[in-house]
Amino acid sequence: MKKRKNSGLDFIVDKLTNSIENVITGDSFPTSIVLLSKDELKLLTKKTGWVFDWKSEFKFPERDVYKLTIVNNQNIIQGLLSLQIKNDHVYIHLIESAPFNKGQVKIYSGVPANLVAFACQLSFQRGHEGNVSFISKSQIVKHYEESLGAVHFGGRLMIIEKESALKLIDKYFKNF
Repeated sequence: MKKRKNSGLDFIVDKLTNSIENVITGDSFPTSIVLLSKDELKLLTKKTGWVFDWKSEFKFPERDVYKLTIVNNQNIIQGLLSLQIKNDHVYIHLIESAPFNKGQVKIYSGVPANLVAFACQLSFQRGHEGNVSFISKSQIVKHYEESLGAVHFGGRLMIIEKESALKLIDKYFKNF
Protein backbone atom coordinates (compact mmCIF):
# COMPACT_ATOMS: atom_id res chain seq x y z
CA MET A 1 0.00 0.00 0.00
CA LYS A 2 1.27 3.47 -0.87
CA LYS A 3 2.20 5.41 2.25
CA ARG A 4 0.78 8.92 2.41
CA LYS A 5 3.27 11.68 3.16
CA ASN A 6 2.49 13.32 6.48
CA SER A 7 2.55 17.02 5.79
CA GLY A 8 1.06 17.82 9.18
CA LEU A 9 -2.35 18.64 10.56
CA ASP A 10 -3.83 22.10 10.23
CA PHE A 11 -7.24 21.81 11.87
CA ILE A 12 -8.44 24.93 13.63
CA VAL A 13 -9.76 24.73 17.17
CA ASP A 14 -12.46 27.34 16.68
CA LYS A 15 -13.78 27.22 20.23
CA LEU A 16 -13.66 25.04 23.32
CA THR A 17 -17.30 24.23 23.87
CA ASN A 18 -19.32 21.85 25.97
CA SER A 19 -19.85 19.21 23.30
CA ILE A 20 -20.59 20.98 20.01
CA GLU A 21 -22.39 24.28 19.77
CA ASN A 22 -24.75 25.69 17.17
CA VAL A 23 -23.04 28.85 15.89
CA ILE A 24 -26.31 30.80 15.47
CA THR A 25 -28.29 29.80 18.57
CA GLY A 26 -25.45 28.97 20.97
CA ASP A 27 -27.24 25.72 21.90
CA SER A 28 -24.98 22.80 22.89
CA PHE A 29 -25.65 19.27 21.74
CA PRO A 30 -24.31 16.06 23.32
CA THR A 31 -22.19 14.03 20.95
CA SER A 32 -21.34 10.44 20.29
CA ILE A 33 -18.05 9.21 18.87
CA VAL A 34 -18.02 5.71 17.41
CA LEU A 35 -16.09 3.79 14.79
CA LEU A 36 -16.94 4.67 11.21
CA SER A 37 -18.41 1.79 9.21
CA LYS A 38 -17.14 0.80 5.80
CA ASP A 39 -20.59 1.50 4.33
CA GLU A 40 -20.39 5.14 5.44
CA LEU A 41 -17.22 5.75 3.41
CA LYS A 42 -19.18 6.23 0.18
CA LEU A 43 -20.59 9.48 1.63
CA LEU A 44 -17.15 10.93 2.42
CA THR A 45 -15.87 12.08 -0.96
CA LYS A 46 -14.32 15.19 -2.44
CA LYS A 47 -17.57 15.61 -4.36
CA THR A 48 -19.49 15.90 -1.06
CA GLY A 49 -16.95 18.42 0.28
CA TRP A 50 -14.59 16.27 2.34
CA VAL A 51 -10.93 17.23 1.88
CA PHE A 52 -9.16 14.03 2.94
CA ASP A 53 -9.35 10.63 1.29
CA TRP A 54 -11.04 8.74 4.12
CA LYS A 55 -11.36 5.63 1.99
CA SER A 56 -7.57 5.27 1.83
CA GLU A 57 -7.25 6.14 5.54
CA PHE A 58 -9.66 3.31 6.32
CA LYS A 59 -7.31 0.81 4.63
CA PHE A 60 -4.54 1.13 7.23
CA PRO A 61 -5.15 -1.81 9.60
CA GLU A 62 -3.34 -0.17 12.52
CA ARG A 63 -5.59 2.90 12.42
CA ASP A 64 -9.14 3.43 13.60
CA VAL A 65 -11.44 5.97 11.99
CA TYR A 66 -14.10 7.49 14.26
CA LYS A 67 -17.10 9.65 13.45
CA LEU A 68 -18.57 12.39 15.61
CA THR A 69 -22.35 12.72 15.55
CA ILE A 70 -24.99 14.42 17.65
CA VAL A 71 -26.58 11.91 20.06
CA ASN A 72 -30.11 12.31 18.68
CA ASN A 73 -28.97 12.53 15.06
CA GLN A 74 -26.58 9.65 14.39
CA ASN A 75 -26.96 9.80 10.60
CA ILE A 76 -25.18 13.12 10.08
CA ILE A 77 -21.41 13.02 10.55
CA GLN A 78 -20.11 16.22 12.16
CA GLY A 79 -16.43 15.32 11.97
CA LEU A 80 -13.92 12.48 11.54
CA LEU A 81 -10.79 11.34 13.34
CA SER A 82 -8.13 8.81 12.36
CA LEU A 83 -5.87 7.63 15.15
CA GLN A 84 -3.53 4.87 16.15
CA ILE A 85 -2.91 3.37 19.58
CA LYS A 86 0.86 3.32 20.12
CA ASN A 87 2.78 1.68 23.01
CA ASP A 88 2.64 4.74 25.25
CA HIS A 89 0.23 7.23 23.64
CA VAL A 90 -2.44 7.82 21.02
CA TYR A 91 -1.27 9.26 17.71
CA ILE A 92 -3.67 11.37 15.63
CA HIS A 93 -3.24 10.91 11.88
CA LEU A 94 -6.13 13.05 10.61
CA ILE A 95 -8.95 15.24 11.87
CA GLU A 96 -11.57 16.84 9.67
CA SER A 97 -14.76 18.72 10.37
CA ALA A 98 -17.70 18.02 8.09
CA PRO A 99 -17.84 20.44 5.14
CA PHE A 100 -20.77 22.30 6.73
CA ASN A 101 -18.73 22.84 9.93
CA LYS A 102 -15.89 24.77 8.28
CA GLY A 103 -15.30 28.41 7.50
CA GLN A 104 -17.42 31.47 8.17
CA VAL A 105 -20.75 29.75 7.50
CA LYS A 106 -20.24 26.68 9.67
CA ILE A 107 -23.20 25.26 11.58
CA TYR A 108 -21.40 23.87 14.66
CA SER A 109 -18.27 24.97 16.49
CA GLY A 110 -16.20 22.78 18.79
CA VAL A 111 -15.90 19.79 16.47
CA PRO A 112 -12.07 19.51 16.24
CA ALA A 113 -11.52 19.97 19.99
CA ASN A 114 -14.25 17.42 20.70
CA LEU A 115 -12.37 14.88 18.58
CA VAL A 116 -9.04 15.67 20.26
CA ALA A 117 -10.69 15.33 23.69
CA PHE A 118 -11.92 11.89 22.60
CA ALA A 119 -8.35 10.89 21.66
CA CYS A 120 -7.22 12.02 25.13
CA GLN A 121 -10.00 10.02 26.78
CA LEU A 122 -9.07 6.95 24.74
CA SER A 123 -5.45 7.41 25.82
CA PHE A 124 -6.50 7.26 29.48
CA GLN A 125 -8.66 4.21 28.81
CA ARG A 126 -5.67 2.44 27.24
CA GLY A 127 -3.42 3.26 30.21
CA HIS A 128 -1.42 6.03 28.48
CA GLU A 129 -2.22 8.84 30.97
CA GLY A 130 -3.94 10.99 28.37
CA ASN A 131 -0.85 11.37 26.21
CA VAL A 132 -1.65 12.22 22.59
CA SER A 133 0.64 13.31 19.78
CA PHE A 134 0.34 14.58 16.23
CA ILE A 135 2.39 16.36 13.59
CA SER A 136 1.39 19.97 13.01
CA LYS A 137 1.92 22.18 10.05
CA SER A 138 4.62 24.60 11.23
CA GLN A 139 2.57 27.78 10.87
CA ILE A 140 -0.09 26.53 13.32
CA VAL A 141 2.06 25.20 16.21
CA LYS A 142 1.33 28.22 18.42
CA HIS A 143 -2.42 27.79 17.86
CA TYR A 144 -2.29 24.24 19.29
CA GLU A 145 -0.21 25.39 22.25
CA GLU A 146 -2.77 28.07 23.08
CA SER A 147 -6.03 26.27 22.27
CA LEU A 148 -5.28 22.68 23.35
CA GLY A 149 -2.46 23.16 25.83
CA ALA A 150 -0.24 21.06 23.54
CA VAL A 151 3.52 21.14 23.95
CA HIS A 152 5.76 21.75 20.95
CA PHE A 153 8.17 18.85 21.28
CA GLY A 154 10.52 19.76 18.44
CA GLY A 155 10.21 19.84 14.70
CA ARG A 156 6.47 19.83 14.13
CA LEU A 157 5.66 17.22 16.79
CA MET A 158 2.94 18.26 19.24
CA ILE A 159 2.21 16.42 22.49
CA ILE A 160 -0.83 16.72 24.72
CA GLU A 161 0.10 15.59 28.21
CA LYS A 162 -1.97 14.53 31.20
CA GLU A 163 -2.95 17.94 32.63
CA SER A 164 -4.09 19.39 29.29
CA ALA A 165 -5.78 16.09 28.39
CA LEU A 166 -7.79 16.17 31.62
CA LYS A 167 -8.94 19.73 30.90
CA LEU A 168 -10.16 18.75 27.43
CA ILE A 169 -11.89 15.62 28.70
CA ASP A 170 -13.59 17.59 31.47
CA LYS A 171 -14.82 20.11 28.92
CA TYR A 172 -16.27 17.55 26.51
CA PHE A 173 -16.96 14.42 28.55
CA LYS A 174 -18.23 15.48 31.97
CA ASN A 175 -19.01 11.88 32.95
CA PHE A 176 -15.46 10.54 32.33
